[in-house]
Amino acid sequence: MNPYAKLITTTSLALGTTITISSNHWAMAWTGLEINTIAIIPMISKSHHPRAIEATIKYFLVQAAASASILFSSLINAWSTGQWDITQLTNPTSCLLLTAAIAMKLGLVPFHFWFPEVLQGSSLTTALLLSTVMKFPPIAILLLTSNSLHPPLLTLMAIASATLGGWMGLNQTQIRKILA
Repeated sequence: MNPYAKLITTTSLALGTTITISSNHWAMAWTGLEINTIAIIPMISKSHHPRAIEATIKYFLVQAAASASILFSSLINAWSTGQWDITQLTNPTSCLLLTAAIAMKLGLVPFHFWFPEVLQGSSLTTALLLSTVMKFPPIAILLLTSNSLHPPLLTLMAIASATLGGWMGLNQTQIRKILA
């Protein structure tokens, strides 16, 4: 990868993460998530192997659906409350939709099938970025809205992710899928 392209990609990742973590407005949080998504796509597809291209498309489609769900959730909340503040999440439909969208972005259990396939098709450095740095913005949104979200649902998804991930990892022979 060209050093300038790598610099722009890395800077965009840092910028998107910073924007999302430091925002109080839904539109800015969504913008940061989209900057992150667009910045990581060239890194996933830099080896022009068909598996990398497939991983890029899967990643883009899942992240686009999750981002649209976050935007729709914030729109429902703004429509019912009149506020675009992240901490003022009060509509129950918006809370459930946001929980599903964050679970999609994080790759939690009901929405986890895309994550091992994307890690399998990307390089180890990109897989490390996807597994760590790309999780910070959704977790920050999760923490900002944690007082409004449904705690038993989040606990159920966390326990199911740990249980199912360990159980499905027993049958794997590929290291990247075990790491996912």
